Formats: sequence, structure tokens, C-alpha cells
Amino acid sequence: MNSDMMEALENIEREKGISIDILLEALANALVTAYKRMPDAAEEAEVEIDVETGEIKVFAQELDEEGVVVREWDDTPSDFGRIAAQTAKQVILQRIRDAEREMKYEEYAGREGDIVTGIIQQTDQRYTLLDLGRVEALLPQAEQAQNERYDHGSRLKAYIVEVRKTAKGPQIVVSRTHPGLVKRLFELEVPEIVDGVVEIKAIAREPGHRTKIAVASNDPHVDPVGACVGARGSRVRMVVNELRGEKVDIVPYSDDPAEFVLKALAPARVREVRIDESSGTAEVIVPDFQLSLAIGREGQNARLAARLTGWRVDIRSENQAQEEPAAEEYDEGEWVKNESGELVWQPAEGGEAISAAAAGYADAPTADAPTAAAPTAPAEAEAAVPEATSEASTDAPADEPVAPEGASGDEEGNDG
Repeated sequence: MNSDMMEALENIEREKGISIDILLEALANALVTAYKRMPDAAEEAEVEIDVETGEIKVFAQELDEEGVVVREWDDTPSDFGRIAAQTAKQVILQRIRDAEREMKYEEYAGREGDIVTGIIQQTDQRYTLLDLGRVEALLPQAEQAQNERYDHGSRLKAYIVEVRKTAKGPQIVVSRTHPGLVKRLFELEVPEIVDGVVEIKAIAREPGHRTKIAVASNDPHVDPVGACVGARGSRVRMVVNELRGEKVDIVPYSDDPAEFVLKALAPARVREVRIDESSGTAEVIVPDFQLSLAIGREGQNARLAARLTGWRVDIRSENQAQEEPAAEEYDEGEWVKNESGELVWQPAEGGEAISAAAAGYADAPTADAPTAAAPTAPAEAEAAVPEATSEASTDAPADEPVAPEGASGDEEGNDG
């Protein structure tokens, strides 16, 4: 190796950021290995490289039983310059590849929670690959929204959930279902969030269908819901478009649990919220015609409200709420058949028997059942209780505790 090679190593150090000492150490180790493959080579050897001239020498070594060098001599092969040149090229190329992999990893290490934009490269049953420029990101099927299509060549934003270091370079795992994606998208569209004026307090999401976010303002002159919705819905519309039409409800956060639950059930109108702190339950009373809207399709609206607020949400119509006191008044008695053969509840304290529908019960025993302290309504009365009631009780924590009247991403209050 000559001075030209040393100059090349110095250029690599400047351009690639690889220390020349690391390159020389790797080259020396590789040359020792190359020397030991030669005929009549010593079992132990050391290579020295003159950093000024680039001259290479091989010193054979004899060690004692304790591994101490007892004799050393110059055993540089006559054609070792050619071997050194070939080895140097291989070592340098390998070190450059290693350094580039390390730099790519360092570029994304610690970026979990960030949002990236990539070009869809390929999709199969296991995952979708995104080209991020210098690296690729992996979008596993479990992190894909059900209603989304990933067409080759399309641009896609995704949320980084993990950055792994592998022998082939960094492996970046991204998600389209994480609630953090919604948070980051709003940060891109709403400057007030980045400035700290508006804060996202909680997010509950069912990917591909609906998301609810609770927002608060640190400035009394700034409406947090209005800031997130934007003029004529321009800001929230950008988020909805990126989420491929997923509905987004924006509601004002409140430290008052009853008020928070009321707002979280938007777009439904709520008459009253009763909080039971001992059981962690919020009993919600809504107008009869609002019951299905409050519960939502397959219980989605109530479920998301529960996860957003952290309260178990039990939704009842006004009629159901009015019937309950009559049922509670007769807490002991028995089911009997009246003259027409209908099962009715006969209070133990005497008085007029009441029908299951009037009592507000759900299931009843046979007429031969013994006296009960907490009866349930006859099966015939089930039709009198709206089917949605059984789906109205939900109990789940918020998807992402991250950090106003409920604005909806579809702007029309679709009950979804």
C-alpha cells in the first residue's frame, strides 16, 4: 500500500464519516488473516501500517505458553503489496457498507412516535413495503386499516412504532392503525397544537371507522374545537382525507366527568349524566329518539366515548329511566300468572300486580319460581326494551392518554 491509498482513506474519512483509525485497524486485521493463509506462514503475526508512507510490514511472532511474545521477526512476503491492495479494497467497501447501515439506523433510532411519508413499493398478505428514500419501512398486516387499499406508487403517511437494528440495516415498523397517527396528523394541520395553545387530551380510535379526540385550550381566547376543525372544516378535512374517509369527532375536554361524558357522546344529544364514582359508571339519559344515535352502529359511539373518558357508559332512554322507579318500588315479591295467563309481578307487601313492561324488567322466571329480591322482566317484555340498551354499556380505557361542542370530521354528525 502506498501514499495514494492513505490519501484515499483520508477522503473516505471526510466523506463518509468513518475514522481512519478504524479503517487501518480493520485493514491490519484483514491482512493478518490473509498472511496466515499463505504457505509457511507463522501461527501468530502482527501487521504494522505506516500512516505517513502507507508501507506495510508483517511481523511473525513466537509466543510462550502464557501467550507472551518471546521472539518477533519481519516476515513480510515479497508480493504482499498486491495482496494488501486487494484486501484494502474489500475492507474499505465493507466498512463503508457498515458505516452507511449505522448512519441509517442512527437517522431513525429514537424516532418511535414520529410520522413518515413513503411510496408504496409492494404489498402481499404479510406486509406492505414503503420506500422512505434511503431506507424502507415495513407496514405489517396487523397495523393496516381494514378499509384501506395500498396501491403501488401511492404516497402514504404512517406512524413509526418500532426501529430495529439488524445486520442488514435498520428495520422500521410503521402503523396506520395507531391512535398516535391521528395525533400527529392534527399536529401537521393545526399550528396551535404545535405551539402548545391547544392540547390533545385523549384519543379513542377504531381504525378505518371512527375516531374521537378530546381537546383543550390553554388560552381562553382560543376555541380548541374550532382550531382543530378549521375554516369551513378545512383542517379536519385534511386529516379525514389522509385517513381515507375515517370519521373524526372533535369534542371539548372537561375536568367535570359528567360534562366530559356528555360531550364525548356527540353527535347525540344528552338529557342528563349521572356519575357513580364507586363503580366508575356514567349513567346517561337521552331522549328516546336519540337512543340509537347515542349508542351508535353496533355500539360504536358509546364504546368510543367510554374509552375516551375512561368511564363505563350506560345509556338509557327517558322512558326507560322513568320506568325504573316503579320497578324499584317493588323490590320483593314473586312472579304469578293473572287470570289471562300473563306473568305479572305480585309485590310481597301487597297491592296491585304490575306487568313486566311496566316494571321495566328484562327476563322473568316461570310462574312456579320462588320469591326473589331482584326480579328480571318476563321474556315477553323484551320487545318493550330497545335492543340498543344491551349494547350501551361500555367499559374501556382511552386508547392514548395524550392530552370543544363536538365537531365531526364528516361535519354532518353522521352516527356512523
